[in-house]
This record gives sequence, C-alpha cells and structure tokens, in this order.
Amino acid sequence: MLHSRPNKDQLESVYETPVFSNDPLNSTLPKYQLNEESIDPELAYLLIKDDLLDEGSARLNLATFCQTYMEPAAVRIMSETLEKNAIDKSEYPQTTDLENRCVNIIADLWNAPEDSAYIGTSTVGSSEACMLGGLAMKFAWREKAKQAGIDILGRKPNLVISSGFQVCWEKFCVYWDIEMRCVPLDPDHMSLNMDTVMDYVDNDTIGIVAIMGITYTGKYDDVKKLDELVEVYNQTAVIPVSIHVDGASGGLFAPFIFPDLEWDFRLKNVISINTSGHKYGLVYPGIGWIVWKDKCYLPSELIFSVSYLGGDLPTMAINFSRSSSQIIGQYFNFLSYGYRGYQKIHERTRSVAKYIAAELEQTQLFDIYNDGDNIPIVCWKLKANLDKPWSLYDLADRLRTTGWQVPAYPLPDNLSDLIIQRVVVRQDLSLQLAISFINDIKASIDALDHAHIIIYGHSDENKGAMGFTH
Repeated sequence: MLHSRPNKDQLESVYETPVFSNDPLNSTLPKYQLNEESIDPELAYLLIKDDLLDEGSARLNLATFCQTYMEPAAVRIMSETLEKNAIDKSEYPQTTDLENRCVNIIADLWNAPEDSAYIGTSTVGSSEACMLGGLAMKFAWREKAKQAGIDILGRKPNLVISSGFQVCWEKFCVYWDIEMRCVPLDPDHMSLNMDTVMDYVDNDTIGIVAIMGITYTGKYDDVKKLDELVEVYNQTAVIPVSIHVDGASGGLFAPFIFPDLEWDFRLKNVISINTSGHKYGLVYPGIGWIVWKDKCYLPSELIFSVSYLGGDLPTMAINFSRSSSQIIGQYFNFLSYGYRGYQKIHERTRSVAKYIAAELEQTQLFDIYNDGDNIPIVCWKLKANLDKPWSLYDLADRLRTTGWQVPAYPLPDNLSDLIIQRVVVRQDLSLQLAISFINDIKASIDALDHAHIIIYGHSDENKGAMGFTH
C-alpha cells in the first residue's frame, strides 16, 4: 500500500499518557512526527499494543493464505536469528547451508531428475520468485529469437496465463514491459482452458504460466495436459515455449496430498517452479522459493557475482539485505515435521475444509465451487433465484462483527458478475474452530433473514452492500 502525507487531523492526533495509572510519564506524544525526547521502551510497547487491540485476530482472518501459527520452538529460533542478513553468504556460511538444504528438499519434492543440475534460491515471498521465473523466461526467449535470426527490436514479448492470475504477474508484465495474454475463465473452465490456451501463443511468447492453486477458487491448472499441448506446439515452433508453474499455494501442498499428480519436473516442458513458504510451507511471512530444473534454464546474465564483505557472492535475487530468520524457520519445519508431519497437517486442514463445505451445502443456500479438493480452501456463491434480501457482501459484514474475516469478491474478467465467498483453511483452523465458524455463519444468516434495516427512514430502499472485499 502506498502512503501519503498525513492530513491535519492525523497530524494533530497524539498519544495521551499515562496508559495506566502507574506510568511515570504524563504528557502527549505525537503519532505522525518524532517525539522530542525518548520514552521508556516498555511504555512504547504498551502504546503500540493498544494501537493493535481492535485490529482483529489473525487466526480468525480466513481471507489470507499466509500462516498465522508456528511452533513455539520455531518462533524462538527465528527470533534469535532476526539480526542475520541472509545476503551475507560468506559471513553466515551455516545459514547459507540451511538455505541450500531447503532448495534440495524442495527440488526433491518436485521430482527434479536425478541427473539434472537444478538450481534455486529463497526469495521474499513467491512474488519475487515469480519475477525471477518470468525474467528467466524473457531472457531465454530473447536468446532463442537471436538464434532463430529474429530481430526483436520493436517486438513486444508476451506471457500467457489464465485470468485467475495473482497480481504479482500483472506487476511483472508492467515492470518488464511484457504483454499479458490472459486466457479467460468461464463457467465451464474455472482453471486454464486447455481448449484455447495455445491460441494465445506465438513467436513472441516467452512462456506459459500454469497455476497450482488459483487464488480465486483454489483450482489446479491441468499442467500435464498443458505439457502435452506445448510438446506438440514445439515440434514445429520457430521459438519453442516452456512452462513455469506458479505453485505459490499448491507447490508445498500437492507433493504431500497428491504425490502421483504429474505437474512438476516430471513433465518435460516444466522448467521452473515457485512457491510460498509462508503458505503451505507453514512459515510466517515472508519467504518464497524458486527452483529451475537445470542451470541451462537460468540465463547466466541473471546471476551476479558481487564482492561483498570479504567473499565472492553469486546472487540472483531482486532484493538484497533481509533477515535470514524465515529461511531458518523453513528449515526448522522441514527438519521437525518431515514428510509425514507435513502430510498429516495438510490432511487435517483438507478434512476441515471438507467439513465446512459439507455444512454450507446443507444450508441449501450455496453452490460450492471448491470443497477443499485441490488446496484446502472453500469457495461458494449464492444459489440463483434465492429470495433473500441480503448478499454475500452483507454476510461478510455480519461475520466481521463476530471476528471472522471472510471475503466476498467478484471473479476475474468474463465472470465479474459472479460474486463468490472464500475461506482459506490453514494449520491453526482446528475442527473445533471450524464448528464455531459454522455456528456463527448460520447465526449470521438467521440474523440477516430477520433483519429490518432502516436507511434514512426508507426501509424498502436498497442502498447496496458495503462488503469486505479482497
């Protein structure tokens, strides 16, 4: 979010101290300017703690994929390593080795061929990883065009992706001057449409992005089918195309729940995959990962050798200095949970999603678009022709009064008149909490059914919903 100069009211807003009766300071402190003198750190803590009291519980935020729980031991070791700069490879060689172990573990989960020289890195979330994957495809396309004798001057490269993309791909295309070619979702194709996707590909296509867990609906693209289509296309293509898999949501979920599903490096034309460690990798934000199947798919121009603090540092990241604590947290989870631990956690979250979907279906008010079958999210819309005076936006507002944050939002272009609601099930949404959520949603529905809202004295006037959107 961009922030701007505070207005007059904000500039005049202050902290009134003491916070409690025994506070030694009795004065006012500005909020948008520096205070003249220092204050006790504990007092600063209390003031900020009070600022955050009414913000809501992160665990009741069912809008976010980002993890809201980690084991206390993980939190402890992460808090003890906050000061380590992940970019200082020569200064913190053991931390660097932990990152390397994570890359190897992830490459193994994604079935990197035994004889491949795979390469990867941690990132600040999967958005940076997507940027790196996209840049590698752009640079590779440029080299392929040169080898094919095509002058790329005046040509604008394009990227093919479904309209259910996450906004980081739009940013990538804007930042690096790429045409985004979106394959529309439609009621019969709620993931990448395999009947039409290759119609969007030409000699200026840097690659196709397949999504393992569309943000809107949780659906998986059929990567195996896409690989078959790309293989046929490449037989006669002047510039062959490849596939990058955006596994932000599913990349660290599918290997444990659908180990036989072919979507990863088992497929010939899948050359790179990214994921969010802070989603189903079960780490606090922000940590992401990207792995290329082989070094040959990562153009050498994107790897920089930097002489820094006495060492020769090869780096391919967009960001530079950042804490290594999230990398260490990721390795902690891999070490602590192991394969079976991750599998059990993901099975449990999936069963909770299935429970929520079944309970919503029993109300006979909703059409369920995703019942937790791919990744553990539940999406639904109101059934057509329901004689209800409320919308999903109203239901989202009503749930907010009980603490739950459950977004209602339109689907992408071509389906923008379709409003859906979504719940993301994470590790810390237990079955007991899910039962409480279902009880609250039923109570909210009953309250909306019997509500009589008077707006400016005109109870029959529909002023529209003021819903929580996401």
